[in-house]
Amino acid sequence: MANLTAVILAAGKGTRMKSKLPKVLHKVGGHPMLEHVMDAAEAAGCRNNVVVIGHGADLVRELVGSRAQIALQAEQLGTGHAVLQAADTLRDFTGTVMILCGDTPLLEAEELRKFYEAHVKSGASATVMSAMMEDPFGYGRILRDEKGDVAGIVEEKDAAPEQKKIKEINTGNYCVEAPLLFEVLKTLGNDNAQGEYYLTDVLAKLRGMGKKVGGVVTADSEMIMGVNSRRQLAVAESVMNRRILERLMDEGVTIMDPASTFIEKSVKIAPDTVIYPFTWLQGETAIGEDSEIGPNVRMKNVKTEKGCRVQFAYVCDCEVKKGAEPRPFVQYSPAFVLENE
Repeated sequence: MANLTAVILAAGKGTRMKSKLPKVLHKVGGHPMLEHVMDAAEAAGCRNNVVVIGHGADLVRELVGSRAQIALQAEQLGTGHAVLQAADTLRDFTGTVMILCGDTPLLEAEELRKFYEAHVKSGASATVMSAMMEDPFGYGRILRDEKGDVAGIVEEKDAAPEQKKIKEINTGNYCVEAPLLFEVLKTLGNDNAQGEYYLTDVLAKLRGMGKKVGGVVTADSEMIMGVNSRRQLAVAESVMNRRILERLMDEGVTIMDPASTFIEKSVKIAPDTVIYPFTWLQGETAIGEDSEIGPNVRMKNVKTEKGCRVQFAYVCDCEVKKGAEPRPFVQYSPAFVLENE
């Protein structure tokens, strides 16, 4: 979609991660969180995307490569300030800017497509993706007017007691029309509890200009989960692994014990394969149909043909031919081709 681009915010340090690695480079499902977000944005139709980098800029820039343009936020002064750094890069762009967070690895392209379509259909100048949460603590609350439009968003630290009871929360994902977005960003102030330039203030300013601000509620509150700590990283890993396994089972793969099976997003498994307990499949592994993998197997970047049986083994960067059965308790060296004996 030529009139849709994404600005992905990936400048934060992630202090609670307690890591020298930039937060967005921590892996979920075998891939950095930022990579998942870029994948979702591209699959949703976003083109000529911009990634806003800051902490660990060189490492993040290396991951992004040629997939997106780069905007540098040298000093982290809030989400509004972060998006503003993309203004020069997108100065000639007219259309919808989809603003996403680089620490939300569970985002799915189909939901982003629905979000964009709802934004366009509504005719709003800006639309926020929201979600309903039983425990909304820590999230910005969505304020609605009598028409059901979004009247504003109030952050947890700035919310009044009655506002904190609101269960509809801001996911941090937005569609905003450009160049209006950047015109309004340049007028933001930082008179709030954090002393930062809030992106959410753009919505209030648009309302003050008589522009329509819409809100689209996602039914999948797991998908919008942001990762800010190692505990949340583990939760995101668990959710993604469950979704991967469910997809594979729906495609005809038998997984004997999902609780002890770990498969990365990039792995491909053909139908009528059986995965036994305590199996880890990683990287560019591709399993042929009618195979049996496990128990107690770890495979990374392994190609297996039809009807292979692998158990009690670690196999990395190898190829397993049709009907072959690697010997148990043997570690096979990279580039090894295992034939049917």
